[in-house]
Amino acid sequence: MQQPQFILGLKGLSRFGGASVATIGSFDGVHLGHQQILKRVVARARQEQLASVVIVFEPQPHEFFAQAQTRPRLMRLREKVNALLACGIDTVVCLRFNHALRSLTADHFIQQVLVDGLAVKHLEIGDDFRFGCDRSGDFDLLVRTGEQQGFTVANSATYADAGERVSSTRIRALLEQNKLADAERLLGRPYSIFGRVIYGRQLGRTIDVPTANIGLGRYAAAVGGVYAVTVNIQNACYHGVANVGVKPTISGEHKPVLEVHIFDFNADLYGQFVKVNFCKALRAEQKFDSLAALKQQIASDIAAAKQYFSQVAKH
Repeated sequence: MQQPQFILGLKGLSRFGGASVATIGSFDGVHLGHQQILKRVVARARQEQLASVVIVFEPQPHEFFAQAQTRPRLMRLREKVNALLACGIDTVVCLRFNHALRSLTADHFIQQVLVDGLAVKHLEIGDDFRFGCDRSGDFDLLVRTGEQQGFTVANSATYADAGERVSSTRIRALLEQNKLADAERLLGRPYSIFGRVIYGRQLGRTIDVPTANIGLGRYAAAVGGVYAVTVNIQNACYHGVANVGVKPTISGEHKPVLEVHIFDFNADLYGQFVKVNFCKALRAEQKFDSLAALKQQIASDIAAAKQYFSQVAKH
């Protein structure tokens, strides 16, 4: 069994040795539909004693071309790579989607990445997949080239739930409506945000509600408001209450942040990576007239979250 590896950029392909079974896509969320594709790739690779490979792009192509704020991601790159490797994938290749890559013709992409770079013997791909300069490459081109270059291509069939295709777009819509249980069903796990704890303004301490601030970077979250959450810190799991938004009462900023008050926890988390799992929506974010009013509402939020976890524990 190979050691899992992460390869960044076209030049990094020189580190790859051997031949592979591969798939290409955004894999945002690594949901149940993605997991079905990954199972087939891993099974085929093990059957033929080849490496299983997933090719992703950073930024995602639609983000590169978008002039304004793009749709929220379900997960950021670090968490995506970890999720792909957890599904049994041997190698994740992340290609920088820039002007050089977008200018690569479909034929050159196949030759440089699939044939020369990864020695692909079998490729699982959606029949609507487009690639190469001006999106000129498609499923049929891959099939024709594969016949010449010695690799096979299979259509990664759509995975449906309740008669509807499981997709990242569908999951984002569910999260926007705070239908967390439905999103969890399609993801195969609770929706979560994984990130590093950063220094905030420490104003939570002034109202006796210390919070851990998780940097969201330049990507918007798929949820917004106040939630009952669980927080994974190293090998432990804690209950808490989280706010995703712009903290209008305190900061009036427009850059979204995730802040979490963790119950019965007071250790220093700065610089550590944590995972926040969203369990139940409590309310929308709102602006209060005073810190006293905010403090009173936070106390109500904490009580509501604790009541939720108490009810869950009884079932």
